[in-house]
Amino acid sequence: MTALPQYDRLESLGLWRPNRTDQRREVIVSFGNATLVVSDSAGRPLSHWSLPAVARLNPHDMPALFAPDADATETLEIDDTDMIAAIDAVRGQLIKAKPKRGRVRQVLTAAILLVVFGGTALWGPDALRHQTADAVPALRRAEIGATVLGHLQARTGPVCRGARGRVALQRLRTRLFGQQGPGQIAVLPAALPGPIFLPGGLIVIDRAILARYDDPLVTAGDIVAASARTTDPLEDLLRHVGLGATIQLITSGELPDEAMADYATSLLARDEAPPSESTLLPAFAKAKLSSAPYAALRTARDQNGASLITSDPMQGQTMEPVLTDAEWIQLQGICDS
Repeated sequence: MTALPQYDRLESLGLWRPNRTDQRREVIVSFGNATLVVSDSAGRPLSHWSLPAVARLNPHDMPALFAPDADATETLEIDDTDMIAAIDAVRGQLIKAKPKRGRVRQVLTAAILLVVFGGTALWGPDALRHQTADAVPALRRAEIGATVLGHLQARTGPVCRGARGRVALQRLRTRLFGQQGPGQIAVLPAALPGPIFLPGGLIVIDRAILARYDDPLVTAGDIVAASARTTDPLEDLLRHVGLGATIQLITSGELPDEAMADYATSLLARDEAPPSESTLLPAFAKAKLSSAPYAALRTARDQNGASLITSDPMQGQTMEPVLTDAEWIQLQGICDS
């Protein structure tokens, strides 16, 4: 659902440009699960934008020009007044949801702080992080994840947005997690220590995983493995930023930008323990994905992978391909155009 349920089924036409050098093309724009979905005339998704991060580039002009974030080269032009009003309303709702300053706010904040410090003394910081993460709505999680991704891009280069590659990436996401599955997948051009799972269901992989292996099942396995991590990515972020930032999120709904930037830096240097094979196998079974090809990647990373071969949930079964050969080639070139 969007921030305002009355817009859940709203659609309009738009003119989409993947990059500044590309021709504009007519597309269908619709609201998805906390995203703005750009599809072609056949209904095939071309791009997913996180609603909280969407920026309007010409606030007072028509047609309205939007981008997935303020620095993106991808743009979407819309002249449908209902759709423009809907997008602006959702953005306005997010701004309106931010707490107002004033005496009542100060009293409430003081009361919350008393509860926070009392809870911390009684239950400990782990319980406080867990309770805080549970209280953050899906839309705010998506915004936090998009912000951390922005800080990652500042260090690795921008998210790869080749038009055909993005279509193939969206098909891969749908194949693994279903049409209504939460979150998105992003590809960064620089090497990462492994797949990164961010708040809002955002999974980040690097270009190298696409180039190093000829089998798309290896990349698909890396994505499923990222989603199978048992730690809530928002709790992981809160553990890194500390108690003060956690309290700020409770009281104001905000996290310090410098803390999220520091978290992004830490992710690029982290040697994180992978999910266990016993955790991975149910995730592969749910995705109806063979785990054996992914075992090769585990072996290359000096991680156990024997059970992924011997207990492959798709062993002896016919598996739906994750991508066609042509789509896999398109995905491998996502950073080239």
